[in-house]
Amino acid sequence: MLYQAYELQRSWMNSVSAIASISSEMLAHPANPLGKVGFGPMAANALDVFAHATAHYGKPAFDINEVEVDGRTYPVIEATVINRAFGDLKRFRLDGIDDKRPKLLIVAPMSGHYATLLRGTVERMLQSFEVYITDWADAKLVPVSEGDFNLDTYIDYLIEFLEYIESLEPGQRPHMLAVCQPSVPAFAATALLNQHNSPAAPATLTMMGGPIDTRESPTTVNNHAMNRPIEWFRQSVIATVPINYRGAGRRVYPGFMQLSAFMSMNLQSHMMSHYEMFKHLTAGDEESADATKAFYDEYRAVCDMTAEFYLQTVEEVFQKHSIPRGTFEHKGEVVDLTQITDTALLAIEGERDDISGLGQTKAALDLASGLSEDKKRYYMAEGAGHYGIFNGSRWRTKVAPVVEEFVAAHS
Repeated sequence: MLYQAYELQRSWMNSVSAIASISSEMLAHPANPLGKVGFGPMAANALDVFAHATAHYGKPAFDINEVEVDGRTYPVIEATVINRAFGDLKRFRLDGIDDKRPKLLIVAPMSGHYATLLRGTVERMLQSFEVYITDWADAKLVPVSEGDFNLDTYIDYLIEFLEYIESLEPGQRPHMLAVCQPSVPAFAATALLNQHNSPAAPATLTMMGGPIDTRESPTTVNNHAMNRPIEWFRQSVIATVPINYRGAGRRVYPGFMQLSAFMSMNLQSHMMSHYEMFKHLTAGDEESADATKAFYDEYRAVCDMTAEFYLQTVEEVFQKHSIPRGTFEHKGEVVDLTQITDTALLAIEGERDDISGLGQTKAALDLASGLSEDKKRYYMAEGAGHYGIFNGSRWRTKVAPVVEEFVAAHS
């Protein structure tokens, strides 16, 4: 009944949001004298903020139309090159520039948000690479007939995508960049490809803010996952997709629950952001208000993940610590991280990351004990939080150049 209750609440809030939006527009209309005197402007702005905060958001578009490289602007061509039930492989390339540039697979998190959360990551990397990205599906839209999706399936998808990219130019190995949660399956896929001497083994793997060993500097998120038995998660946060979606009957961890959890972690900060938005609107600073709106348009656009993937991730990554303990398996085969000998590794962490604590991603470098030290690098982004290592000014000017330099050195 959990999902049904949410759907009822969402339908009601959509109506309330629409009424607030219409009321705000009526008050702010130039022909309405009440919108220019007394509490009229404040009421219009307050209703605008409320309407935006209560609206429902679907899957956003990447909308990367052009990128500037060396002072010249190039159009961006976006295409879906592989279509799978639980996620597509998208390609972004620049029209009119050398298509022999290194190929980079960006692995987006399957953690409640769409791959468009990495729009800024893709846009910045297009300056140096032909970019591919995993575009994960909303589990509530995948029919039950398509089967399950777990960590094994996730790794299979990454291996398939890397093999496809390598096949485009045999011998030119792709590079891979995993943001947050996918650092674990990307690390495992890299180990498996190295184990089997696959030509698709990435030349470099960059892991950013990933939970490789959550015993290091555990955060509130880590503690929440570690302090409860797996049955608690199975009974408390797993729901069944209602009949009005294509994935009716599928068991999922709903995106709205994850969003609620993350919003509650920093509730005061989110409330202040909306208060600041109200002040910007009142002061006539539309640009600043629009920037806040754009962030929350993306942040509140959420999707579901399959129950089996979520539960397996909680159990293997946060409770059993299978990766650092060397017991993680893929379809019955132990993933031997010491077999990574031909893929250079870059671990990036944010100094103020409150989701993946310092040392959790860096642990990957020690676990890959068979890799020579000259193929390992660690970088801590000073002052950066979790999102700051892959989006925003620090990402563009501080972190991205480190990635570019590392890839160039190991291509």
